[in-house]
Amino acid sequence: MDTPISASSRRQRWMHAGPILAVLVLALLAGCNPVKKDKMAVSLQNATNGYQSALRWGYYENAYGYVAPEERKDKALSANLSDIRLTGYDIVQPPVMEQDAETALQIVNIEYLYENKQVVKKLTDRQIWRYEKEAEKWWLVSGLPKFE
Repeated sequence: MDTPISASSRRQRWMHAGPILAVLVLALLAGCNPVKKDKMAVSLQNATNGYQSALRWGYYENAYGYVAPEERKDKALSANLSDIRLTGYDIVQPPVMEQDAETALQIVNIEYLYENKQVVKKLTDRQIWRYEKEAEKWWLVSGLPKFE
């Protein structure tokens, strides 16, 4: 014969289940954060790879498309880029996301030459990338490399 469960007994069960449920909910929420960071990391890797490829192949207009819109506003693409050819693009530090996970830094050594001068030059490019949540896109806020 089943005995009825009193209201106080049910309340005690819920009191014990409450902390357990809270821990489970927190674990579930914490588990979502790494997925978001992984998605952002993949997106950042895709952006830096696309940017690198555009620079290497001399598609400077495409590379300029990775620059943050506010950095491009009222600034035309430099005309002297058409004479520049990259001869090396070495990643010194792959993209590292900051604690806020909305900015990242990548350091690259670039070798290039002006085709009309045939002189090889080098520069170190500190690329600062910023994540825009609404567009779910990484933008280069440091601009194109400063070719001399």
